[in-house]
Amino acid sequence: MQGRDIFLIVVVMAIWGFNFSMIKLGVSEMDPLLIAAARFFCATFPIIFFIRKPDVKWRYLMAYGLVFGTGIWGMASCSITFGLSSGMASVLLQTDVLTTVLVGVLLYKEVISPRMALGIIISVVGLVVSIIYTNGNVTLTGVVFIMISAICWPLAGVIVRMSGTRSAFAFNIWGMLFAPLPLIALSIGMNGWDVLATTYQEWNRNAWISVLFQAYPTTLFGYWVWNKMILKYPMSQLAPMTLLVSVFALLSGYVIYDEQLSWAQWISCSAFLLGIGLVLYPQRKEQTATIKVSA
Repeated sequence: MQGRDIFLIVVVMAIWGFNFSMIKLGVSEMDPLLIAAARFFCATFPIIFFIRKPDVKWRYLMAYGLVFGTGIWGMASCSITFGLSSGMASVLLQTDVLTTVLVGVLLYKEVISPRMALGIIISVVGLVVSIIYTNGNVTLTGVVFIMISAICWPLAGVIVRMSGTRSAFAFNIWGMLFAPLPLIALSIGMNGWDVLATTYQEWNRNAWISVLFQAYPTTLFGYWVWNKMILKYPMSQLAPMTLLVSVFALLSGYVIYDEQLSWAQWISCSAFLLGIGLVLYPQRKEQTATIKVSA
């Protein structure tokens, strides 16, 4: 890789890691589903008027908006609201690599190599230990929500693959058009209509900072750079770089919120990320392209 490209990739990984702290900034005071809805509304408008709709059927865009908006980031935001620290949310979301491998095996008859199998075992052990030896930064409810998010990552990848799109950025923008409404509907279903009035009345500077950071540096700039790198380099080189997201998320959580890990969690999280790295490293472009492309 060229030095300039490595720098850009690291910058994007830092933004995506810091994004988990920005999510926490918003959901600590506001409904997490409405914060996520505002993120996707801002990320979609007005840029959608300048991006041509990809040549795919509307049902794929609608399905992607539901899975990507509500399934991934709505649930990830809820996991932080329900007690998962921002750093641990980022680490546990890396479980999407394992769920992606599972989908590859079940749907596309992909083969798990011995190296990948070892990585999966190490990751699962690290995951279990990090949950068991919590110091208050992991809750059962938070884990449930982040696991739903991790399961939805490969589903979003399946939708993209089924659509046959050749323009990932345009597909993402137009898919996000259908993200806000399901998030708002779910929030109303869980909290009643009063949640809209309450959120409107309590909306403050922190909510704006959270939403705007998630919408523009994280989603639009991050996707723009990442898709450029995908066209330039094989995913076998790019995918392992996503592990830096968790590193930056843990650092930002410590600096901003004084989030601490127990010694057992430091060791188990390191083992978990090592295992994920073993799973990612040997995969070809076709297998890794849908693992993770945003935060």
